[in-house]
Order: sequence, then structure tokens, then C-alpha cells
Amino acid sequence: MGPLHGIKIVELAGIGPGPMAAMLLADLGATVLRIDRSEKVELGIKREARYNLLARNRDYIELDLKKPEAVEQVLQFVDSADGLIEGFRPGVTERLGLGPEVCLKRNPRLVYGRITGWGQTGPLAQAAGHDLNYIALTGILNAIGRKDQPPSIPLALTGDFSGGALYLVMGMLAALLEARSSGQGQVVDAAIVDGTTSMATVFYGLHAGGQWRNERGSNVLDSGAPFYDVYECQDGGWISIGPLEARFYGQLLELMHLDPKDLGPQHDRASWPRAKMQIAQRFRTRTRQQWCELLEGTDVCFAPVLSFDEAPQHPHLKARGTFVEVDGVVQPAPAPRFSRTVPDTPTPPRTAPLGDVASVLATWKAKP
Repeated sequence: MGPLHGIKIVELAGIGPGPMAAMLLADLGATVLRIDRSEKVELGIKREARYNLLARNRDYIELDLKKPEAVEQVLQFVDSADGLIEGFRPGVTERLGLGPEVCLKRNPRLVYGRITGWGQTGPLAQAAGHDLNYIALTGILNAIGRKDQPPSIPLALTGDFSGGALYLVMGMLAALLEARSSGQGQVVDAAIVDGTTSMATVFYGLHAGGQWRNERGSNVLDSGAPFYDVYECQDGGWISIGPLEARFYGQLLELMHLDPKDLGPQHDRASWPRAKMQIAQRFRTRTRQQWCELLEGTDVCFAPVLSFDEAPQHPHLKARGTFVEVDGVVQPAPAPRFSRTVPDTPTPPRTAPLGDVASVLATWKAKP
């Protein structure tokens, strides 16, 4: 069922953060209906439908939104919806006749969620872009990477899915909650540049306080410190350590049989290169599994660096049910956890649209 059971969301199909936001809401029990384009336009990375996991947990219909009758059908779904998600460039839904002014006039309680990279306003609002460009503008990309190396390109988790989808979901849930008391909906303008910058608040604070350098790989949390990094093992596997606290760092050195006097004070930047070299040399003396047997489960802040193949098999993630298998595809389970309104196991992505729009609309309107 999930805690959002009874919430109805119309999703105007898009790519990246929009579908991710819709999936998150559907995972938590909301009824989400995706309105897909009947004219086939290549969107995002092509793959077989069953592997498009962001499309799980919801049905979809196909409509040609260039036709007035199709737009009217969408508006009929909007009439009894709690929210709408769209990820077009600013002004596109207005030109289609599905903009917030039209939708809120028909349904004053509607929460109209908009997700873009640059935002609805500003000099770049109409420019194309992707995750990498958005995090580049925020200062975050410049901070990711090793010393004397170019910025490292992270997965789209940073911009599209965290600064984008999660902030859209947070904004929509806040607006849905407010609408229950006010009876009024509103527009949620979720820009990836805004959300990503918000996530970097702590780092901007450290920078302002003189505790974070612009030079990559020279800070505590960016691979500069020997006690917050990844290291290669004897067998070519990798492990991660992050004992920021002195007592945890001391336990790590004790278990690794390293003398703190040889490494220098933990937070003495001048000592970091020497300490990192000695720690790296010691980690190369054993395999990844051997280090797991020694360090995993202790307070040294340790974890092996696992692949997408390995992670679902780790005993901790298996015990928690962090992954589920749906239609033969191993995938992340809905998160977070709830003690009472536990979400259902996800349904697989639909491989075909629902054909009879009138029947879908009748069922939609009948839902509480």
C-alpha cells in the first residue's frame, strides 16, 4: 500500500529526474499515470522496456498532445488528480494548453511539479543541458576529483536524481501537505541547479570558513586525507575507509599494525602524503576479502568497493532486503522503510500502453 496510498499523480512523460520522481511517489503508494507520446521520439538511453526501471509501478497511455482532444483528455485526468509532474523546457506545457494556469483553474488543489535543469527563469532557462552541465555550474563538479587531475564525472545521482528528482518530490510532498489545510494547490519549480546547490550547503560553509580549498584532492572529504579514501588491495580489489574521528582512526592503525608516530598527526596536512603512502602499501599486502574479514563490522569506518553485480549479494544488503527481484530483474527496493504503511513490492515496467483511454479515465475518477 505505502504511505501515499490515495494520492493520484499525472506524469507527462520525460526523461531522467521526472520519471525518477514519479517512480519514487509510486513506490510509496501513490497512483501515478504516465501520459506518453503517441509519436515516437527518442528520449534518453535506449533499452528494452523491462530494464527501464524508472517506469516501474505505474500504467501509461499514449496520446498525441498536439491534438486538442488529447489535451482535453489529459485535463480530465488532472480534474481529479492531486499532483502533476512535467519536465519540459519552460513554456512547452503552456503552448500545449496544459500549463499551470489552465490546470489550476480546473483543479485549484493541484500541485503542479516542474523539473528542469536550469529552472523556469533565468538567462539559461531555455538552453538544453544534462546532469553534467548542471553540476558544473554549481561548483560541485569542480570539487570532485583527485589532486592534479581533471574533475571526475560522477554518475547522474548528484544532479538529476538527487538535486533534481528528490527535491521535486520533497517540494511536491510539502505542497500536497499544505494543500490539505489551505485547499489551494501551487506550482513547484524544481531546478537541478537549485537542488544540487542546496545539497552543497555544508561545503559552501566550509569554504567560506577557510576550511575547504578549491584545489581538488586537498581536503578531508575529497581524497586529500589518507583516512578518507579508497585503496587497492593485493588482488586488485578496492576498499574504502573513512575514520574521521580520532578513536576510529586509532583503531584502524592498530588493526593494520601501523605506528601513528610514523604517519604523523591525523589532521596535519603536511603529513598526509607520507601517511597515505604507508597506508596504501599496507593495504596492498592482503586481498580485499582478507581485509573484509579483519575490518568489516568494526568501528574503523570500512566497506569494500563493490560492483553492481556484487552489491546485491552482500550479506548486509541481503539481510535488509535492499534489493528485490521483479520479473527476473534485480533492482533497488523502495526506500525508506515504514513501520506500518509498508509499500508493496514494485510491479515491473509496463511493456504496452493501456488502450482504452475512456475506461482508464473512468477507473481514475473512481479512485478515492
